[in-house]
Amino acid sequence: MTKKQYENATGIFSTQLAIGSFIIGTILLILHLINPTGALFGVGAIYLLLAFTINLIMLLRLAYLAFTQKNHQDYFTIKILILLANIPIAFVYLRIVGETWK
Repeated sequence: MTKKQYENATGIFSTQLAIGSFIIGTILLILHLINPTGALFGVGAIYLLLAFTINLIMLLRLAYLAFTQKNHQDYFTIKILILLANIPIAFVYLRIVGETWK
């Protein structure tokens, strides 16, 4: 496969997945901050579980491709780092929710 085919197959989608996960999480956080009664807590928990599962599957796919496709390893490593950037953001969001939901 050429680099362009890999970009179309996994790279573009993995970046869109990371950005989409960030945007949805941010929207849920903002909605929680607007109305911190806990009404969105269940929705947020389900979203967190689904986002974690889907992002983990993508992470495993990218890691597999990074190890098997040595000529594109740098490309997949960057995509993995982009995907992993959501982890500290999620922890910060969870801490904010935990402190505002008392």
